[in-house]
Amino acid sequence: MRLVLVGPPGAGKGTQALFLASHFSIPHISTGDIMRANIKAGTPLGLEVKAYMERGELVPDSVTNEMVRDRLNEPDTASGFLLDGFPRNVGQAEVLRAILSEKKTPLHAVLELSIKTSEIVARLSGRRICRNCGRAWHVDFETTQVAGICDACQGELYQRDDDKEEVITRRLEVFEEQTAPIISFYRTEGLLISISASGSVADITERAISALSRIR
Repeated sequence: MRLVLVGPPGAGKGTQALFLASHFSIPHISTGDIMRANIKAGTPLGLEVKAYMERGELVPDSVTNEMVRDRLNEPDTASGFLLDGFPRNVGQAEVLRAILSEKKTPLHAVLELSIKTSEIVARLSGRRICRNCGRAWHVDFETTQVAGICDACQGELYQRDDDKEEVITRRLEVFEEQTAPIISFYRTEGLLISISASGSVADITERAISALSRIR
């Protein structure tokens, strides 16, 4: 099973990626993990990425594309993979298509986690993180016994800057501008499968597995 997972911030891509990769026994590949692995290993691409990061610059698509190409050539991807965080734009989607075409291993599907903007804002803006142990809580969905105090370690809870409503709104605007066009790209390619990302984690996973199992 060769998959790409797409959806806006707060749709639950990271959580679903782990469950789906485990279910289909394929590696979960995220661009963040690839970059960290290259930096840790001191590869030429890793050193290049580190230099961009240290200058506070975005890593160019050309570098990201090469890291993804290298990762997809590793032995554990022979039986499939789940890409999370790549491609982020139509240019990267075209590069991925070319990489897989060379290997004669085209994608089976692109799974879109679809969710209303209002629900994303509610999910993310209500999240609170423990300063001590890092455990995540939610003011509505997973509350603590004492407001502002972590049940696990009694640490202070705080709201991350990128979970503030105005920042979330901007993140969603960026997604619509840069990433949403790949949904149209993959719909035209006949690869897009869209499921609702509303409800419990278990319900979303069940929907995803059911939809993907029909294409195998």
